[in-house]
Order: sequence, then structure tokens, then C-alpha cells
Amino acid sequence: MPVEYAILTPEKVAIKYPLAGIGSRVGAYLIDTIVMAILIYAVSMLTVLIALVSPGMGMLMMAVLTLVIFLGYHILLEALWNGQTLGKKAFGIRVKMADGSPVTPGAAFLRNILRLGDMLPSFYTLGLMAMFFTEKSQRLGDLAANTIVVRERRNVDPVPLSTALTEAEHPLEELVGDLRGMTIEEYLAVKTLCDRYPDMPGYVQQRLLKEVWLPVANRHGIGSYMDVHPVYLMEATVMKYARRHGLL
Repeated sequence: MPVEYAILTPEKVAIKYPLAGIGSRVGAYLIDTIVMAILIYAVSMLTVLIALVSPGMGMLMMAVLTLVIFLGYHILLEALWNGQTLGKKAFGIRVKMADGSPVTPGAAFLRNILRLGDMLPSFYTLGLMAMFFTEKSQRLGDLAANTIVVRERRNVDPVPLSTALTEAEHPLEELVGDLRGMTIEEYLAVKTLCDRYPDMPGYVQQRLLKEVWLPVANRHGIGSYMDVHPVYLMEATVMKYARRHGLL
């Protein structure tokens, strides 16, 4: 079973991702299963009242809501919580795209909708075998969605990034100016650095802040602030530019 997976970023930096082991992935899934069981139990209490009036309707609602929880739990948390569920958080693992960027909502949906196949013993066995023999330790859902599951790094700058672009304004946008002369190439360079920043070793983080971010900041008059980490200014820059140029 592979232990690490290496990629070469657009900044020509090699990043090795420590892949999550089967033990941590199974452990995370067990925790998530317990959480889902609690949710399903709570839902079952609600459907009991309906079943008293209409047994058929109560059973149908129970089946539908169980399926929604089984799939929706993983899809929503991975899409909205940067590739983690409660179980993955507990075991320090995270879902990412195979190129190292944050998992997309579409990929979170695809990799988890295939969990339906896990209910079939032969399909589930095939999925486990895939984790042992694929280059990136991917189950079938990962292969379909082009995702990987990695262990969290402990030796990086612990800056909590809001990796997803949204229509809302970043609270620091006023600090980055109007960005009128910013090019699409500069935007893509800063966005890529934002996306990959949490996975880079500390010395690489600092080097790329100097080599990628500082030239862009100086060119557009974006200052530095003692109480603001430069990554937050990068996020504000990316979100402001994307919104103004219809890239969201």
C-alpha cells in the first residue's frame, strides 16, 4: 500500500502528500457511522408519529431519510468543511483533489454517491482492494472523482484558510485596493498558492510568499500589516478579483 504521493506544483515545488492509511480511514468511517446512526435514530423517532397514522408512509419516509443521511452526511461535510467529516477530523485525515487542491463540491458528491455500492459485499471488497493496489491509495469513489485522502501535516504554518470562493466579500478586501491592473496570470498564481499553502513545508511556505505573493502585492500597492497574516490578504485578493471578473 503506498505511503506518499508526490506532485509538482505550478510553482515548480515538489509536494509529498502523506496518504491516509487504511486503519485511519476505517476508524474515521466508524466514527462517522456512529454519528449517522444517532441522526437516523433521531429521525426514526419523528417517523414513529407518522407511522401511527400511515404505516406505509412512515416506512417510506424512514427509508428516504436514512438514505439522505447516509449520503448527505459525507457529501455536505466534505464539500463545506474542506474535505473532512467528524471522523476524518478525529483521525487527522482529509479528502483532496488528486492535484493537491481542495476537494470540490462536485467531487465530494461523486466520490460519496458511489458509497451506495459499498452496501454490496463484492463491490465493497473491490473498493478495499483498490486502496491497496492503486498508486494513490484510492477506493473506487476516489478513482471516479479523482480524489485522494491524506494525513494532515503537523509542521506547517497553522493558518485557517477559507479555501472556497464565495460571492460574499472577504472582510479584508478594503486592504487590497481596487486590483484594477491585476492580470489573470497573477490571479491564478496567487489562488494556486492559497490552495496549496496548508500542504507545503514551512520553509516552502515562506519562500513562496516572497517569490509569488510579495511581487504581486508590491506591484498593486498591497501593504503588509503586523496583525494580518499575508495569506489572508491573498484570500481577499483572490475573492475580490474573482467576483469582479465573473470567475465565481
